[in-house]
Amino acid sequence: MKDSGLFSMSDKLEQEEEFITPPPSDEMSPQDKKAAEIAELSKKGYHLLKENKIHEANAAFNEILNLEENNNYALVGLGDSERKQGHFKEAIEFYSRCLDYHFGNNYALFGLADCYKALNQYHKAIDIWEKYLIHDDRNITVLTRVADAYRKIKDFGKSKQLYLRVLDMEENNAYALIGLGHLHYDFKEYRDALYYWTRMFELNENNVDIRVLTSIGNCYRKLKTYDKGVYYFERALETEPDNFYALFGLADCYRGMNQQFRSIEYWNRILERDPNNKVILTRAGDAYRNIGDYETAVEYYNKALDIEFDIYAVLGLALISIGQGKYDEAIASLTRLIQSDPKNYRFYIDLADCYMKINKKTAAIETLENFQKLGIRSQAINEMLEKIQTNSY
Repeated sequence: MKDSGLFSMSDKLEQEEEFITPPPSDEMSPQDKKAAEIAELSKKGYHLLKENKIHEANAAFNEILNLEENNNYALVGLGDSERKQGHFKEAIEFYSRCLDYHFGNNYALFGLADCYKALNQYHKAIDIWEKYLIHDDRNITVLTRVADAYRKIKDFGKSKQLYLRVLDMEENNAYALIGLGHLHYDFKEYRDALYYWTRMFELNENNVDIRVLTSIGNCYRKLKTYDKGVYYFERALETEPDNFYALFGLADCYRGMNQQFRSIEYWNRILERDPNNKVILTRAGDAYRNIGDYETAVEYYNKALDIEFDIYAVLGLALISIGQGKYDEAIASLTRLIQSDPKNYRFYIDLADCYMKINKKTAAIETLENFQKLGIRSQAINEMLEKIQTNSY
């Protein structure tokens, strides 16, 4: 997907090339010679920058500054050079210096805004872009960047308004459609996100970006329509067989469809490339536990715990102990889990259940009441406590 691009100083120089070609040397005044030399050095510097020849480009820009201190082409060029290398604070110094001497220079403004965006200083970036929009409120590139920035600071209304303005001007603008998808997804409005990402899919069905495929799959996964998500994750794997998000999405969809044996295939494919991924080891352990392969599940949970303490790995081991009737072991594990995460209602339910299994009704009631004392409402806790107290559990 090609960026519509902010204004490029090198493109501007190419467009103006016919106007900056110097007249015959015998007709040139010293001032004209200096201007022509600066123009040629500027063109050279930006061409070198496009070719990623940073050192040579910087030499050309610095040569300009020796001829004319605070030249706008040179200062923006040095800013672009630093920005291209990811040196955003250094780039800001050059752009700011340019603006001190050349107020309103669009190239310095855009470079400065992009630097603030890269540094996650979205409010500063927005302030710069919005100043530009006062003079040119139909610049699609700027509008999408401002909308992106508002999305990053969680301002749903302003972000959506700007994306929709872009779509009014360009019906199928890819950046606006993708941005709206992310915006609604971030606010858990998965059906709306699906609408915009599906439009992107339909516009590029034969050459769709893998990120669009996994995004659509994730919407269906969040909506628990797992069977629909499978199609898009499989399409993504056709493009990139080892894509983490596609493998994770497929595994989680099959887990949601209670086809644990199929989810195991994809958890293990992730682990082939990332054997020390604690989260995936725990997910795979859960899958093996759910198909009754306790021995393999224990192996995966222990691998996860060898990396770092993991609540869900310990919970998995506790549930295996319950499945094997080893209630004392399960009680010990669940008690430790409650100490680590006292607000997780599930631990209390499993612990109370263990106590009921060994006929310790009082201990089960105390466990559930301990959770209620935290002041957290849980329908599951209340229902279980009522069943135990009324002897209907």
